[in-house]
Amino acid sequence: MHDLLNEQEETLEDIKMDGIHLIQKKKGFRYGMDAIILSQFAHVTDKTRAIDLGTGTGIISLLVAKRGARNVTALEQNPVMADLAARNVRLNKMEDVMNVVCGDVCEVRDDFAAESVDLVVSNPPYRVVDTGKIAALDDVARARHEITASLADFVRAAHYLVKYRGRFAMIHLPERMVEILGLLHDMNLEPKRLRMVYPNRKLPPSMFMVEAVKGARPGLKVMPPLILMEEDGTYSEEILSYHNMTKEEETP
Repeated sequence: MHDLLNEQEETLEDIKMDGIHLIQKKKGFRYGMDAIILSQFAHVTDKTRAIDLGTGTGIISLLVAKRGARNVTALEQNPVMADLAARNVRLNKMEDVMNVVCGDVCEVRDDFAAESVDLVVSNPPYRVVDTGKIAALDDVARARHEITASLADFVRAAHYLVKYRGRFAMIHLPERMVEILGLLHDMNLEPKRLRMVYPNRKLPPSMFMVEAVKGARPGLKVMPPLILMEEDGTYSEEILSYHNMTKEEETP
């Protein structure tokens, strides 16, 4: 354990899902609820070969692997975060089904064969460089803003990697929905499932998830909304179910 964790700069956390523990930086990029819900939204079977574009800490890859995927590759451009993700794979003893590749989303053709996976998942940066406040910490800036790769780069990479009738699942901001659905359609990744994500029942949606299928015919299914929190500040029943918890077991 101690050879994997830098106790001065990092924390070790039990995410209370599938027995996964996660090393994270005390200062820097840390996973959020978007990673959790995307990992549960993605279609995974015991035959799934998957690639996670921009894996960060590796949490989405770990959760997809825990759901039964046959093989998961976690791609990360930042060498520091790629090292962190690789340590999280070893920490959770997932080396037999997971590997981390330090590489660029814009250069997937150099590292992977075309149409080599059944599923691509991604929680890409949400904002273009000229919008919002750019974080001072480099790994946070890369995670939030399209500094090293644009939204179109992620879609192009997914199109190259996923096989015919394979799936691409991603999460993003509602304000960019029209742009995203258009990009997917134009790249022959037809949007087939869409789910809006609400902080609670009174606020507008803060995120949405979409699954596109390569080569599919048009026809989008809008799923029931995902509510994250109840009005009393506790997690919704669905979010608790991801953690195999009840309301009584939830820690305030």
